[in-house]
Amino acid sequence: MPRTTATNSGAFIQPTNLVEQVADYLTQAIIGQRFAPGERLSEVQLARDLGVSRAPVREAARLLESRGLLVSKPRKGVFVRALDASELNDIYDLRLCLERHATERLTVSFTDEIEVSLRSQVERLCEAASHGDETQRIEEDLAFHRLMIAWTGNRRLLTSFDALSHELRLCITLITKTHEDPDSIAECHHLLLDALKSGDTGRCREAVDYHIGVARDYVIKAVAESRT
Repeated sequence: MPRTTATNSGAFIQPTNLVEQVADYLTQAIIGQRFAPGERLSEVQLARDLGVSRAPVREAARLLESRGLLVSKPRKGVFVRALDASELNDIYDLRLCLERHATERLTVSFTDEIEVSLRSQVERLCEAASHGDETQRIEEDLAFHRLMIAWTGNRRLLTSFDALSHELRLCITLITKTHEDPDSIAECHHLLLDALKSGDTGRCREAVDYHIGVARDYVIKAVAESRT
């Protein structure tokens, strides 16, 4: 059994797969807003807090930079990525393309099995929201949309969504005010499912455009206002 090292921050780092474990820790810290957008991360302090050497911290930072969560500035260090309105718009534009295509495919192949699995995921999302677990709520929200895309059977479409999901985590942390109420969460996702069940591709497109568009518009407006 691998040895577990406890840290003052309450994190537990295993001596195996350190880079991925440090990357997971940093990802959750960013999603949980323990590190603010634009904040500089200290490699030395993180290594000390996690009880590891600086090497896995450095490699984890590079990994998260490739995922769009961190940004490196020459001679200044590594910072939590702060998305601007243009970047947010690009991310949501791509997300709309992926999910519009997914809903169009699902409209013609929607089954009771698919409906049950997606509605069960909505319940898990609502449960996370009711417990006030913001990090888990974000993960369950992404899991719903990933599951929807997975049911299309298009593995490349799913790979594209997975690649985008890292940046989506940054976006979703900015829309808590639009998704705090479990009843509101259930309603907006059930409307999307009802559209899928209807078999009407036009209705599905409208539903996904509204579902994603509300979040996009809120995020872009909030970011733009915060920087004026």
